[in-house]
Amino acid sequence: MNATTLLERLAAYLPVLLQGAVTTLSVAIAAIALGFAWGAVLLGLSLRRGGRGVLPAAVRTYLSFFRGTPLLVQLLMLFYLPSAYGLDLPPLLVAIVALGLNSAAFQCEILRAGLVAVPAGQIEAAASFGLPPARIFRHVQLPQLARAVWPAVVSEGVDVVKSSAIVSVISVADLARGGRQIVAANFRPLEVYVSVGLCYLLMTGAVLWLGHWLRGRMERP
Repeated sequence: MNATTLLERLAAYLPVLLQGAVTTLSVAIAAIALGFAWGAVLLGLSLRRGGRGVLPAAVRTYLSFFRGTPLLVQLLMLFYLPSAYGLDLPPLLVAIVALGLNSAAFQCEILRAGLVAVPAGQIEAAASFGLPPARIFRHVQLPQLARAVWPAVVSEGVDVVKSSAIVSVISVADLARGGRQIVAANFRPLEVYVSVGLCYLLMTGAVLWLGHWLRGRMERP
């Protein structure tokens, strides 16, 4: 295989792959943010009344469903269910919501583990000094919670970036769909999908590097 010809073909793929990569990152970032926010809400609801009652039970059902069923099935359900009632949602919105709802189930448990990691004695000691619950959370629990959960949150972010490849099945013009379009045009699947894989590797590597850098910032006194 002529190296110059190969490089020329790869350069021709670049605009489509870059456009797809931007869409992939946009979907992943929005889904991670949605998942974190909704996961925190789910955690709060699950802790109400000591974990007993209707709301905690509903949260447990939610977690069981989204952690126990394939993400692809969840995506397709969310895509086709509204259309059954005459409501057509943009595929990009469906992709973000589906990934976000799925990620929330995992981030809820990540945050729960972080809360458990904070020694109860520290909270009791802070309360004995008369600190209100909001200040105890901000100055005692939150710093330790952030350090405890950060590696798992970064890992979840990497998983969301990789999992976002399935959104191409509902016609979102992401990186995976861009790769399939190129293959349909040139019938060179190996070099195209190697290029797509390298793009995903660069994106997940960037997420890991950013996570490592931010953790270093958090650990500074």
